[in-house]
Amino acid sequence: MISGRTGILGVIGHPVTHSASPAMHNAALAATGLDYVYVAFPVPPEGAVQVGAAMRHLGIRGLNVTVPHKQAVLSFLDGVAPEARAIGAVNTIDHRDGRLVGHNTDAYGVLASLREGGLERLPPKVALLGAGGAAKAVLHALLSRGEVEEVLLLNRTASRAESLAEAMDGGGRVRVAPLAESGSVREAGLVINATSIGMEPEAGISPLGDGSVLHDGMAVLDIVYKPLRTRLLEQALAAGARALDGLGMLVHQGARAFEIWTGVRPPVDVMRRAIGP
Repeated sequence: MISGRTGILGVIGHPVTHSASPAMHNAALAATGLDYVYVAFPVPPEGAVQVGAAMRHLGIRGLNVTVPHKQAVLSFLDGVAPEARAIGAVNTIDHRDGRLVGHNTDAYGVLASLREGGLERLPPKVALLGAGGAAKAVLHALLSRGEVEEVLLLNRTASRAESLAEAMDGGGRVRVAPLAESGSVREAGLVINATSIGMEPEAGISPLGDGSVLHDGMAVLDIVYKPLRTRLLEQALAAGARALDGLGMLVHQGARAFEIWTGVRPPVDVMRRAIGP
């Protein structure tokens, strides 16, 4: 029951009506008995600069941040956690003692998803597809693991991948190639798709073409979760590879944000059921 003491959590984005976060977080709040409600706030690009003042004046306890605001919110924060600073993007804002602190839980989410999928230890060679905001967080996560000797970074625009590799300073562990030249993906023990290929309007399309570079000695994670079974994952299963869908990363990054705001570790299984098929 919402009362005058109920705390407010939410997500900002544009668009944001499609977000799975309200269902996921409200299920966790109900399970833990915490007196909060989680809502979606549609904020157009030009409105991002006013979010800080809104959080303070309305007493909003915490926000998730999604496209297109992950960089824009950096301008009004009082502090930025080291991981968010390294990634250069914020997906979680914590409002505590009058201060707004930005965090990034995406790197945590991808590693937790891989552990859940049986990859406690990552293979020495990983292929990462994409060079956008999501790829930046994934690359940061991969480079944080000492057992990863090389990340093959592929993107449709190779120059963008080169810029990302330079910005993340992988100490020579990042090798860049155009996505069209994906033959070297065969060498990888893990493939991660951090592009939007596989989502509408590119649903039914694989970032790896016919998928012939996939084989049974690798695991394939697609961070796309709508649709849950992407064309890339269908190809992975057909090749005998281990296929991991994007729901794991979504749930685990959300669980970490929940814990930052409340100090309570939420039930991940409840969050997953709230948004799963």
